[in-house]
Amino acid sequence: MAKFKYVAMDSKGRETEGMVEAENQAGALDIIKEKGFFPTRVEELGAKRRAAATGAEPGAKKGLGGRELRIPGLGGRVRPKQLTIFTRQLATLIDAGLPLLRGLNILLKQERNVALRRAIGQMAEGVEGGNTFAEALSHQPKIFNKLFVNMVRAGEVGGVLHLVLDRLAEYMEKAQRIKNKVRSAMVYPAVVIVVAVVVVSVLFVFIIPNFQRIFKDLLGEQGLPALTRGVLAVSETLKNHGLYVIVGIIGVVILFRLVGMTRGGRYVYDWIKLRSPIFGQLVTKVNISRFSRTLGTLMSSGVPVLQALTIVRDTVGNEVLGRAIMKVHDSIKEGDTMARPLEAAGIFPGMVVSMIDVGEETGALPQMLVKIADTYDDEVDSAVEAITSIIEPVLIIFLALIVGTIVISMFMPLIAIIGKLGQ
Repeated sequence: MAKFKYVAMDSKGRETEGMVEAENQAGALDIIKEKGFFPTRVEELGAKRRAAATGAEPGAKKGLGGRELRIPGLGGRVRPKQLTIFTRQLATLIDAGLPLLRGLNILLKQERNVALRRAIGQMAEGVEGGNTFAEALSHQPKIFNKLFVNMVRAGEVGGVLHLVLDRLAEYMEKAQRIKNKVRSAMVYPAVVIVVAVVVVSVLFVFIIPNFQRIFKDLLGEQGLPALTRGVLAVSETLKNHGLYVIVGIIGVVILFRLVGMTRGGRYVYDWIKLRSPIFGQLVTKVNISRFSRTLGTLMSSGVPVLQALTIVRDTVGNEVLGRAIMKVHDSIKEGDTMARPLEAAGIFPGMVVSMIDVGEETGALPQMLVKIADTYDDEVDSAVEAITSIIEPVLIIFLALIVGTIVISMFMPLIAIIGKLGQ
């Protein structure tokens, strides 16, 4: 009999640790579940020492005894669509009555993506060696995030793995659809801005210097209007010091990215995103939809609310919202409700807070969260259409101001020259 150390959550969401004796990890998991705990980590004591004694690297291929599975030199990447297809197919195979290991081997043979095929092979070996499916998934962090792993773990505990995999596939499909809509809305302004930068750069570097020579010969620099002198100064800077300007822009971008890597910097950037005049409402709706769907999906799959909130905080992708979620976590831990700290955060609209409050009172919070997510998915669609319709005239006006300023600055001296020649 081997000894296993475990970390688990009790029925109230509190974390507890302990040790059990069992023949293998699967037996240890059964014992922990019989105690009424929800296991989050199970490791065989002495596994690392045995690995060192035999010369095997911890985290080697077999993945036994809680050791990590590694994928050295992982080639390629797994796109969300490929991961969704894998999840949906595995759910179908398990629902049809096939054992998990056989389902993984079937998908392994037909998978074409190098990274995903290698991961499936390693997961199949881990399951065959005695690991749970959730344990095998947790050793592939580059492909399967905490949300995926914890939902699968809840599905295994409840014996409804195929239902959880179906929910995961549906969740990923809807999340990807929202992401694609937002990206589509950004394509048009990005293309227009790039074209505008190229056109204006050509004007400043190649066209305007020719006018500068004409103005200098006929009027002299003192006779030029202030607007014209400003445009000519910009043109001269770009022509003679263009490389320094590009390096400076790249340096500013790198600086912003480095600041964004800090927790304080991320918070400031995310706050600006939520409060920006045009895109703020869209970013807020996307984040509310992601929060509601993720939390609702986790809770409906059997994940304890405190653990679910921790996972949502790590996967929501917004530091402002993440801090609000942690306040909710602490509030529930102290026996309070979820609605009060959400309202105090100032991010969630009153309707969302009221629906969550009703869901807590009626005991149907997971279903209410999914309804909120569906509602805000429609809101995101409307927001994307509205922004698309607003951006087009805004960009036209912006470009007209830039080009108009350049044209006027060049015509003002020409009018003076024509008047001088007429005299």
